[in-house]
Amino acid sequence: MITIDREKKIHSRAIEISTYIFEPDAVAVEGRLTDNRPRTTYYLSGECRPPGVVHDMTIRMIVRGPGLRIEAIDVEMHTVPKENCREVENSIEPVVGMSIKSGFSEKVKSLVGGANGCSHLVALLLAMAPAAVQGAWAAVAQNPVDRASVSGAALKFLENTCHVWRSDGPALKELRETLGVE
Repeated sequence: MITIDREKKIHSRAIEISTYIFEPDAVAVEGRLTDNRPRTTYYLSGECRPPGVVHDMTIRMIVRGPGLRIEAIDVEMHTVPKENCREVENSIEPVVGMSIKSGFSEKVKSLVGGANGCSHLVALLLAMAPAAVQGAWAAVAQNPVDRASVSGAALKFLENTCHVWRSDGPALKELRETLGVE
């Protein structure tokens, strides 16, 4: 068991993500990342940074349809360590039009990661993607699912997303049998 002396905390990061019904076939997803340093720290330049919030940023996006296509996205940078961080406030706009599906993370990193953007916005966006999937499903699952409308493509979406939904696992096999889908 690892024992942590909480009196020695030097940094904390909080990510909070919520999903809301936006339209009948779309959800709004809001994520907020906050980095806090409870102790004085120093930049490489020697400049002193007092304790407090270092990063506080929000991303809001609209995700539509069963294809989970990002239809709109906006960013607010409430607190940043350097004013020129704000130069990349719109850096994640290239993800508009992308679908949240296999390969999403790699594509996001190549499009808007590194020198093309902000590592904190990318980290938040990547955390929001699976939450968007969960939220979109929660929106659909407010009513009983019409079993006749579930296709093999819908199950492909689940397949290999985790250990439980592995292609050769009992959960996916049972669901296929229950729904009568190959």
